[in-house]
Amino acid sequence: MTAESPTQTVQRMLTLLTEAGPAEAAALFADSVSFSIPHPPGIPWVPEVGSADGMRAFFELLGTHVRGKEFELRQIVAEGDDVILLGRMVSEVKKTGREIDTAFALHTTVQNGRITRYHLYEDTYAVAKAYFGD
Repeated sequence: MTAESPTQTVQRMLTLLTEAGPAEAAALFADSVSFSIPHPPGIPWVPEVGSADGMRAFFELLGTHVRGKEFELRQIVAEGDDVILLGRMVSEVKKTGREIDTAFALHTTVQNGRITRYHLYEDTYAVAKAYFGD
C-alpha cells in the first residue's frame, strides 16, 4: 500500500471534519503543530494551539460558535510537503446570526503523514463584523 500524498492527507482532514468530527480530523495532526489564524481580539473560537489535542479543541470551539453554510474549494497548490487550499467559505456566527462570507487561503504542511502546519488567512474584518456587529 502506498502512503498518502500530503494533498490526500489534507483532503481527508476536510472530509473527516464534515463527516466524522473534530477528534477524527485532529488525529491527522502531529504532536507539535504550527497554528495561526490572525483574528480580532475577543473571537472565542480561536484558541492557542500547538498540538493535535489543541486542534481538536479548536475544531470543537469552531463548531460551538460557527455554523458552516458553504465551502467552495477553488484551487489546491501543492509542492513537496506544503499544500495550500484556496477558496471561499460562508459561515454563520451562532450568537448573532450574521454571516461571514470570505475568501480564504489555508497553508498546511504534512510531514511523515501528519499535518504539522495549519495557517488560515481570511477576511478578519468580515469575522469581526459578524461577531461584534457594526
